[in-house]
Amino acid sequence: MFPLRTLALVVSTGLLAGCTVGPDYHRPAVPLPEHYQTQPALRERSVSPPASFTVWWNGFGDPLLSQFVSDALAQNLDLAQATARMNQSRAGLGAATAALLPSGNISGQAARAYQSAETPLGQVLSATPDYNRYGNSYETDLNASWEIDVFGGLRRGRQAALADYQASEAGVAATRLAVAAQTADIYITLRGLQARLAIADKQVSTQQELLEKVQLLNAKGLAPAYQVRQTEGELAQVEATVPVLRTGIDAAMNALDVMLGTPPGTHRAELALPGAIPQVPQITSTGTPADLLRRRPDIIVAERHLAASSARIGVAVSEYYPKFSLTALLGSATAVSGNNLFSGGASQSAGVLGLRWRLFDFGRINAQIEQAKGQEQEALAAYRLSVLRATEDVENAFSALVNRETQTATLTRGESALASARQSSFIAYRQGTASLMDVLHNDETLLQASDARAQAQTESARAAVATFRALGGGWQPPG
Repeated sequence: MFPLRTLALVVSTGLLAGCTVGPDYHRPAVPLPEHYQTQPALRERSVSPPASFTVWWNGFGDPLLSQFVSDALAQNLDLAQATARMNQSRAGLGAATAALLPSGNISGQAARAYQSAETPLGQVLSATPDYNRYGNSYETDLNASWEIDVFGGLRRGRQAALADYQASEAGVAATRLAVAAQTADIYITLRGLQARLAIADKQVSTQQELLEKVQLLNAKGLAPAYQVRQTEGELAQVEATVPVLRTGIDAAMNALDVMLGTPPGTHRAELALPGAIPQVPQITSTGTPADLLRRRPDIIVAERHLAASSARIGVAVSEYYPKFSLTALLGSATAVSGNNLFSGGASQSAGVLGLRWRLFDFGRINAQIEQAKGQEQEALAAYRLSVLRATEDVENAFSALVNRETQTATLTRGESALASARQSSFIAYRQGTASLMDVLHNDETLLQASDARAQAQTESARAAVATFRALGGGWQPPG
């Protein structure tokens, strides 16, 4: 009766015990300001239309941009890798959950043996009348085992596996956000380069006309030779920018194809026709720095890694304590005939209470606990750093967006003024009060201003993409 009472006590303790060794995890507090430094300036922007925070790429008003982002989210190979890692973590969670439950298996065997007559056993048996050296045996068993999680080591392991799985889920969201933002950034960069290439082609034409005019004047003795050389040098400088811009366009097209999971050159024909630089949409949902804790998937990844490392301290601490297990066997065995396998005389059963205790291994356990605590401290520092860097990303993105838009507006006004000046010089040229060289010089100045405006407009749109990415837009945060 004593073993049965002991067995019942251990089982009841395993079922009812609320003891789980190791620290209970609580998300650490990170001091954050109530609002962003540049948030008031961002709210004063007068742009439209507003963009949805979850599908912000549609706010740029470019159907081709929206199509490419959607295709990238469906086909990107980085995202496929992140999804595969999440599936692996899900399997790990399933294994950790299964470790808390009993396991069982069915085994069976049938054997035929020929006994040696030279062994001690064979010599004894061979002296028996009618001894048959051939023997048969049959056995089938149902085995069940259960490790009783008395001190919570397995439960802590499951908590760590759950946190790892949640981190991998957030990792998929982080990759999704990065893929959408990078695809949009590449597309906007491409459109900006195409706009600048068109302006550069006009600059080359203008400089060529200017060179022809100077050469004509020089032939008539009305312009010195150094003006010809100077104009030729200016033409060469403008022409040299064209190959650089074409190289950037090719690189952007190839990068966009890779983001879409296709070989370089797949979408070249579709992108060859230049399009307008996408307009910057209004950002209506900036939130507060505290909102980043649930908006930014990379912060969630760091926080879940911290929770997993905390749970693994409990796994290490549980090695201080004994491990109890129950094993049971129910089966049938016979060496007479297979017909007798399931008869009453062939039945067999067993019950085992197991104990495993690393009683003289505490030095190694101490080292494992210290290692787990060190990993938690590292994860805590990584979490706090990820929060600070996320806030920095938002502040920098807000500042870039506001200042780039201011720059674009200023350059647009300057471009408009230079366009008026060029028109006035052309009218004066037609009236005979200005030379063609004055008109061509005004054309060159106007094209330089147009190029600067195109660059600023491109950077404004890219800053908007960076802002949406910094705020964690493009996915649904968990509840």
